[in-house]
Amino acid sequence: MLLRLRALFTKKMGSGTELVDLNDATREVIALSRGEFQRTGAIVQTLFSCDLDLVMGDRVQFQQVILNLVRNAAQAMEGVQDRQRRLTIATERQDDNFVYLSVQDVGTGIAPEYFDRIFEAFYTTKNSGMGIGLSVSRSIIEKHGGRLWAEANEGPGTTFLIALPAGPSARGAV
Repeated sequence: MLLRLRALFTKKMGSGTELVDLNDATREVIALSRGEFQRTGAIVQTLFSCDLDLVMGDRVQFQQVILNLVRNAAQAMEGVQDRQRRLTIATERQDDNFVYLSVQDVGTGIAPEYFDRIFEAFYTTKNSGMGIGLSVSRSIIEKHGGRLWAEANEGPGTTFLIALPAGPSARGAV
């Protein structure tokens, strides 16, 4: 695992590049995460674009990023008692030739002073955690020509967003 992490950070890792449907990849992550959602009391809402372009990249790596974001969101809502623990995962296509995926929670949120640091390796705001998940996730997305960032919600919680370049082939063809 250490070699894979080192290779990821030095951008030497070979990848299984293919056209990936982020909706399908995300559905698989949600199915694998059912136990986490039950344990944390998170209710998952999906808003998937029906005309989403495919993206070029390593499906497993994309799923690792999505899984990290979904698990972080579910954990961020564990202490919430005054509202429904809703986790919203959405995809959309925009005119800038990028495909977007967002993971939004209604948890405790991230203090503004931490937004610049949460993607640093070994930095964490959690009591238990190594602080590498978001750093590795950002490296994976950037390696695929994309961007990963976080925004504070207007209400409670945080939204993490991924932008990936649309794949070179026609929409929906694999």
